[in-house]
Amino acid sequence: MVSTNDYQDPATIRRLLTTRGRWAIVGLSANTRRPAHGVSLMIRDRLGMEIIPVNLAGQGVHGETGYRKLDEIDGELDVVDCFVNSQKVGAVVDQAIDAGAKAVWLQVGVVDHEAAARAREAGLDVVMDTCPVIEAPKFGL
Repeated sequence: MVSTNDYQDPATIRRLLTTRGRWAIVGLSANTRRPAHGVSLMIRDRLGMEIIPVNLAGQGVHGETGYRKLDEIDGELDVVDCFVNSQKVGAVVDQAIDAGAKAVWLQVGVVDHEAAARAREAGLDVVMDTCPVIEAPKFGL
């Protein structure tokens, strides 16, 4: 059986964290108590990525335009960063595949091996059960 560690390849993580791109942050809202709020700022301000908030209300966050679903976003998506629970992440991964995203990143505690396998089969890079805030210092970022 595939383990979560199989989705934490250091080379993939380094590439995603150091290659400028567009990150759709699914589950990012204006709620400052949620992990997505601070992590998304780090992704934008420290790593230099463009962030796109995706939440049920389509609410903008950090001065960025918000969307309800991935298919509403024009242009390429490099990474779909998933701050949703494990029971719901499969649908988000399927949307990422349909949207032509290059990678999905499932945050700490978000684990769905079947969804991860579907993403890999579709050619996406997959990172699961870790966070850019945890991984970036490992690469001096």
